[in-house]
Amino acid sequence: MKIALAQLNYHIGNFKENTEKIRMAVRKAEQQGADLVVFAELAVSGYPPRDFLEFDDFIRKCHKAVEEIAQDCTDIAAIVGCPVKNLTGKGKPLFNAALFLENGKVSHETYKTLLPNYDIFDEYRYFEPNRKFETIQFKGKQIALTICEDLWNTGDHPLYVANPMHELMKYKPDLIINIAASPFHYDQQEIRTRILSQNAKNNKLPVFYVNHAGAQTELLFDGGSMVFTPEGVVFDELKYFEEDLKIFDLEEVKHSKKAQSAHHGQSEKIGLIHDALVMGVRNYFKKLGFHKALLGLSGGIDSAVTLVIAVRALGAGNVRAVLMPSAFSSDHSVTDAIKLAENLGCQYDVISIEEAYKSFENTLNPLFRGLPFDITEENLQARIRGVILMAISNKFGHILLNTSNKSEAAVGYGTLYGDMNGGISVLGDVYKTQVFELADYINKDQGIIPLNTITKPPSAELRPGQKDSDSLPDYEILDDILYQYIELRRGPHELINQGFDEETVKKVLRLVNTNEHKRYQTPPTLRVSPKAFGMGRRMPIVARYLT
Repeated sequence: MKIALAQLNYHIGNFKENTEKIRMAVRKAEQQGADLVVFAELAVSGYPPRDFLEFDDFIRKCHKAVEEIAQDCTDIAAIVGCPVKNLTGKGKPLFNAALFLENGKVSHETYKTLLPNYDIFDEYRYFEPNRKFETIQFKGKQIALTICEDLWNTGDHPLYVANPMHELMKYKPDLIINIAASPFHYDQQEIRTRILSQNAKNNKLPVFYVNHAGAQTELLFDGGSMVFTPEGVVFDELKYFEEDLKIFDLEEVKHSKKAQSAHHGQSEKIGLIHDALVMGVRNYFKKLGFHKALLGLSGGIDSAVTLVIAVRALGAGNVRAVLMPSAFSSDHSVTDAIKLAENLGCQYDVISIEEAYKSFENTLNPLFRGLPFDITEENLQARIRGVILMAISNKFGHILLNTSNKSEAAVGYGTLYGDMNGGISVLGDVYKTQVFELADYINKDQGIIPLNTITKPPSAELRPGQKDSDSLPDYEILDDILYQYIELRRGPHELINQGFDEETVKKVLRLVNTNEHKRYQTPPTLRVSPKAFGMGRRMPIVARYLT
């Protein structure tokens, strides 16, 4: 039996495009001699459809798409992910299903058993879990068909009571097929490979796994669909961050004598983050029908890295940089920013905020007279820049990219309605120390980002001689504390016991928790870590914990 894995970039609710892509892949797989072609979890609707699933019309369109796809499944069979109605009269209204299409119709429905309801996932909000287990007979083989999480209940501390493969093994399957929607983070590739390998070894069966490729707003899907031998060795894998289709001979996989993993995926973490961000920006614009991006270019490292990513995602002709110097901007910040824009070949404008700032000072003088310069005036400059950028966005149809990093977002080091503006946050899940790594990665082959941008002390340049270190711990220390607290959920006592300064720990954690209201108003953030701000980290705004 020859099995094709079709790794596609779906668009949530775009039934016409999703259906056409799937049907084209069915025909391509058939022409190349496949007996079965496998598509990802909820391929028909795109993932995650969220509350669209509450609309009957949305579900009807899903079913209509399946009927169209089934028309092409006469001489080839297909497995397609799709939501289906729960007709039992009990439980949630839908099942998350894998539909087996053959002879022009749906011949079998398999429902997802383990419904993740943690971090970015909320599937139990919509779907009823499966309680009936059976294999699918096709071409003389018994297929154990599973959906994403159904293979993840492994290890010493399983998250669920049930294990679908324990049930399916009673039917003596010949292979495991797993259709998934497994979002990217920089450790996910390694974790995913280990989990799937364990399933192959534990059950002594080949595993065929297919994932989404592409971005759905903040969620990035890296592809990397894989085939494993019964010994748990990676037989082959599909491309990362791209669409792909490959055909595999079941007998060849079963009897492969590969002694070690043929894992070709990008292993360098910072390279993965770079590729994911480029794909995320590209898909955000394409799927929303946008073409041109805009950002404020300060001469600092965050906006520099964001500009490079935007140019690589959209092309230099579709990215516009705006330099907005003030009285506190250093000369080299302007020259560094201009040099970068010229290196990349993108349009740039220089607009001083001095006149606008003086106008606001005069307007507010009756209220502020005699009061010292403080964060009010600093924020005023940031908000003037935000107004300028949004005016250009409105006038010319550019979408503003937010350039704030995760360290700043964590401790509230940013101005609401100023430098926190934007349609999408590119670096909002990238710590400052990782931004420096990204800059080095970008410059590894040629010096695109000026060296001075990378080496100078970070500064918002909103008051004379200002440096980030005036208000914050050194980023190496800050980011380590933030990572331990946000990603690893370690509390103050654990951090202090690790050797971090007690006052620094208390200050940082207090800043994180008191700035939740700011993060609540930020743009969607491209997710590259295991615990990103946004949908994957849900915290109350009005709270007193560690504040």
